[in-house]
Amino acid sequence: MPLHKRDEILRVIDTLTGRYLQGKVRAIRLALITLLCGGHLLIEDIPGLGKTTLALALARALGLSFGRIQCTSDLLPSDITGLSIFDRDENRFRFVPGPIFNNILLVDEINRAMPRTQSALLEAMEEGRVTVEGHTYPLPDPFLVIATQNPAEQVGTYPLPESQLDRFLISTGVGYPPSDIEKGIIRNGSIRGEIRRIEALLTLDDIQEARQTVRESIYLSDKVVDYIYALMAASRSHAMILAGISTRGGINLADAARAMAFLEGRDYVIPEDVQHIAAPAAAHRLILQPEHEGLRKEELLCAIVRQLPVPLA
Repeated sequence: MPLHKRDEILRVIDTLTGRYLQGKVRAIRLALITLLCGGHLLIEDIPGLGKTTLALALARALGLSFGRIQCTSDLLPSDITGLSIFDRDENRFRFVPGPIFNNILLVDEINRAMPRTQSALLEAMEEGRVTVEGHTYPLPDPFLVIATQNPAEQVGTYPLPESQLDRFLISTGVGYPPSDIEKGIIRNGSIRGEIRRIEALLTLDDIQEARQTVRESIYLSDKVVDYIYALMAASRSHAMILAGISTRGGINLADAARAMAFLEGRDYVIPEDVQHIAAPAAAHRLILQPEHEGLRKEELLCAIVRQLPVPLA
């Protein structure tokens, strides 16, 4: 079965990683998997590793509108959603949309926004619309939030609670680039200006068709469903875990595995797709026992995956 628009999606990955985002293949692939699934991406890493550059380059290559919010402790929900102002010329209130009305929204340092603002943003992500002063406004489609979060130990932050972390389809870091690539970045300086000149490689119709292919044409067998459920059950009964993968987490894991199969050129999911995407799609949803909170969730989930029997074809 032909996988419509797969070649075009791969061309975006090749273009961005070949010139503008060298050493960030994994982060770009995960961002596109998130987009193909209609979810949202959380990037947790230290400042200065290219999180903003990644979001901006992705928006340019996809031909989508881009907005950015720099979170601070005094950021209000209306700073994100917009608000109504009185127009003296028309003698009436007029709604001024906020930055959330963009296809790709970078929410920088989301854990510096107060919980009320975080909650308003996450509700809009879930509902695909915002309600301001009694009026409901739909958000654009596609709508991808790329939120960044500094490590929780930094001063002055409001870490997202686990219930809100569950709203993100994928969570990942960016990581340091390989040494030879990082030396080249130091030598050549910032490429922010070049990124603003990236030509769109896809149309909105291309993106919608690719998403439809992932949603409707990638087969998920009963054996793979059983495998995903076994992973969920193992996380729920693990001695170090207080609360394992939720039902929403299982749905998101299946969706992400479909997108992974699409990128790999298959119209069916295999257990290896689940294995590769399990940590980015599910680890951030785990709630650890208090005495094990110092453990890395990704490593714990990967250990669980390794212990699970792999279904045979």
